[in-house]
Amino acid sequence: MSEQEEPWVGVAPVETLNEMSGLDFLRAIVEGRLPRPPISRALRFHITEVEEGRVVFTGEPHFDFYNPIGSVHGGYAATLLDSCMACAVQTTQPAGRGYTTVEIKINFVRPLTETTGEVLAEGRIIHVGRTLATAEGRLTDRAGRLYAHGTTTCAILAVPNGSRG
Repeated sequence: MSEQEEPWVGVAPVETLNEMSGLDFLRAIVEGRLPRPPISRALRFHITEVEEGRVVFTGEPHFDFYNPIGSVHGGYAATLLDSCMACAVQTTQPAGRGYTTVEIKINFVRPLTETTGEVLAEGRIIHVGRTLATAEGRLTDRAGRLYAHGTTTCAILAVPNGSRG
């Protein structure tokens, strides 16, 4: 993919989070109306499915992500799972409400390598309360083989007004 064909990458204005529900915000990213987050370019993953309480990211493990012992660093799987689980929480939030991860637990089942091919990270809501939400995630390949799974707890917060600082 040439640089001109690459999807828009950036950070959405804070005001957008106060104007759109979390579900609409993520749909706008999928549809290209809002930029993809910069980390998605660095780690070569993107959001492919969004519905209330469920989000799917796809990515492809790459040699650039290897650790010293010859497999993809666990942080890659952890980042994909954190992203899909936290975004599943975001889909449940009204305009003006956001989240932050306060705890994450990842279980690694088998190693990822550059020959694994495309992986899917699916996050699903377990519980959404007024101040905390929990979600679970699974990282699989296209054949459905499980590579990692996890859970998260997210704090539910008011989105600040104004610019990031």
